[in-house]
Amino acid sequence: MSIKGLFSKLFGGQRGASTQEVRKPPPEWIVIGLGNPGAKYATTRHNVGYMASDFLFEQLNTSASPLDYLKPVKGQPFTEARVQLGAHPLVIIRSTTYMNESGEAVKAASEYYGVAPEKIIVLHDELDIAHGRVRVKLGGNENGHNGLKSTTAELGTRDYVRVRMGIGRPAKGQTVIDHVLSPIASGPETDALITETVRAVELLVTVGLQKAQHEIHTKK
Repeated sequence: MSIKGLFSKLFGGQRGASTQEVRKPPPEWIVIGLGNPGAKYATTRHNVGYMASDFLFEQLNTSASPLDYLKPVKGQPFTEARVQLGAHPLVIIRSTTYMNESGEAVKAASEYYGVAPEKIIVLHDELDIAHGRVRVKLGGNENGHNGLKSTTAELGTRDYVRVRMGIGRPAKGQTVIDHVLSPIASGPETDALITETVRAVELLVTVGLQKAQHEIHTKK
């Protein structure tokens, strides 16, 4: 699916999920895009993590079946989509809670799949990076981001991977809350933001953190 198709899906409604259970190998990596559930928030800046994880699934899902995406996991505060990136099995998860309680899902998924924090990739909006730019890091401060604060508190460590998706600072006179909960404009910057985030995930999984940082951070 193209970026244009992703935005058409966001504005045109969500797909249903299947509850069918399928036995699959344990994932090497967990990928979670942070955001808030519901159509009210679907196109907001705060939900760019959702948008990127959706596009990641579309890029990696060879079956092209909508029923494969975000299936409920019995007794867990998240839904899942299993994908394969070369030889690496991944699971894309989405919290069933709001942004500020994202850590509940991350911790539960870490325990459920047996994946250590350093193999968890969190996709999130970042005010201190220009719109359309992406940065990657392991650990570090949360910079006031409530989804990251929750994740750190629940995991008991900051040592998980973050793909920081730049949305820029609010315009003069606009509050941070209004900025992050306002719709993100479609266009080249947003297209680049989402595609580069997916590229960052692919690099992290296939070549590791340092090479991923070099590739992403040196791109002009």
